[in-house]
Amino acid sequence: MRCPYCRHADSRVVDSREADDGQLIRRRRACPECGKRFTTVEEAVLAVVKRSGVTEPFSRTKISGGVRKACQGRPVDEDAIALLAQKVEETVRARGAAEIPSHEVGLAILGPLRELDEVAYLRFASVYRSFESLGDFEREIASLRAAAAAREGAGRAEGAGRPQVPEPAGGRAQ
Repeated sequence: MRCPYCRHADSRVVDSREADDGQLIRRRRACPECGKRFTTVEEAVLAVVKRSGVTEPFSRTKISGGVRKACQGRPVDEDAIALLAQKVEETVRARGAAEIPSHEVGLAILGPLRELDEVAYLRFASVYRSFESLGDFEREIASLRAAAAAREGAGRAEGAGRPQVPEPAGGRAQ
């Protein structure tokens, strides 16, 4: 790192600290030439590669905006949208790549949105997956119903292993 005071080509790191929930690293540096200290801030840049091949920085704001449009008129609050956008960013950053295709960002949105609100999920999926017919919607709704039935069945299966309450000694009145 070049010294901003004397332009010497090297510096020594004196202290490093994470900031902004680990998204930034602040480093105190000292110049071996002039002895002055200065601070640098490092940020891992995540780029999204669009279908056209254009690369742009990842934006949590764009995620929130798209999800907000899908949730319009639905009982979903801003905190839930912000939390979903944070989850998507964490998922995307966890892949460890400096560049990620926009398609993968869309896939990372679909899962949490499906859990948040099924109608908003259908809206988003219809645009994201370019639904062209009623059949596309019907297949997606069938998938949502199957997932709901599986969750319901799993809930009943958990209750199946519970001990039954014995009947009173006198039996039931007939």
